[in-house]
Amino acid sequence: MSSALDPAQTLGNLPQGLRDELLAEYTKITKNFARGEWGSAELYGGRFCEVVYSILKGHVDGSFPTSASKPANFPQKCRDLEQQADKATFPQSVRIGIPRLLIGLYEFRNNRDSGHVGGEVDANHMDATYVLHAAQWVMAELVRLFHTTDVATATATVDALVERTLPLIWEVNGRRRIMDPTMRLADKTLLLLYGSAGGMTDADLAADIKHGRLRDYKKTLRTLDDQVLVEYNEQSGLVVISPKGEADVEDRLLPALVLD
Repeated sequence: MSSALDPAQTLGNLPQGLRDELLAEYTKITKNFARGEWGSAELYGGRFCEVVYSILKGHVDGSFPTSASKPANFPQKCRDLEQQADKATFPQSVRIGIPRLLIGLYEFRNNRDSGHVGGEVDANHMDATYVLHAAQWVMAELVRLFHTTDVATATATVDALVERTLPLIWEVNGRRRIMDPTMRLADKTLLLLYGSAGGMTDADLAADIKHGRLRDYKKTLRTLDDQVLVEYNEQSGLVVISPKGEADVEDRLLPALVLD
């Protein structure tokens, strides 16, 4: 997906500022979903809505803002677009489809408790799944509206955006499992640490990765520590990812694994 989604071409009719904000917010949603951080994906969905609204409003008005802003009474502003956009000029997705979806998507920012006290179903996961796929659909529609590339490339980009997205980390029975069995041991370690505020112990990492010999696994941790990708305190067992390690995950692992 990352190679197909070229912002300079497939969203080329948007000002660079708005284009950069849109892609940044969309990337946050997909990364947090892939990491299994459902609450974060929901919160980022609100900012994504504000950027998309700013794009639609500028498109309808005939003049884009240089950057996105948060309008007062967001739901009503989205409804106003239905009245402001000329049916003869703007497609239904601009007038009705995207604005109505944004109202529902924005709801997760303001009126959903990320804790979801009570209930037997993991509502945070359900909410984040909705946010993700709603954002994918909106991005695909924006590509259709604002691409400056050839039709084949734009179509390929849309297809990539609407592909099924799976979390890279699956939480089950108190353990976190990496969904790619072919991933290198060191990369699995970095990915687990990337989604773990405060770090993890070497024993917990080994258990999540299903490494049966902690003594052998510590060799991997020492190597990562030598490379300054993690900080490993062998006495306490605590392992914390470093800024260099976070950058490695973001630049090398997540771009290739966020979308199937």
